[in-house]
Amino acid sequence: MTLEVGNIVEGTVVNITNFGAFIDLSGKTGLVHISEVADTYVKDIKEFIKEGDKVQVKVLGIDDNGKISLSIKQGVQIAPKRSSRPAEVEWSAPEKKKPASNNFEDIMSKFMKESEEVMSDYKKKQEVRTKSRRS
Repeated sequence: MTLEVGNIVEGTVVNITNFGAFIDLSGKTGLVHISEVADTYVKDIKEFIKEGDKVQVKVLGIDDNGKISLSIKQGVQIAPKRSSRPAEVEWSAPEKKKPASNNFEDIMSKFMKESEEVMSDYKKKQEVRTKSRRS
């Protein structure tokens, strides 16, 4: 197993922090940043991996100080866990709530009433602001 940029190697998770996981690569340690754990948003890294897990990682980079950057999501795509039995599906259509009235005039009058109340409140607030500025 050679540690070269672009290689996919296997390692063991030795420590998990809130920003990533440290992976032991046969005596050398590399870091998988939390953004490189999965293709989806990772809020809690412990939901994806735990200490002692064997993981395949891709070597993203090795700097002059010997720090190794790794990626789990670029290493091997993990297939989603599947249940041994098929999912149960409810085929009946959900009941839709019917409006109190389907009459266009009733709907329009309700809208106009609510709209007038909103505008009335807005005008009152504007008047209060105008009066306070004049004082």
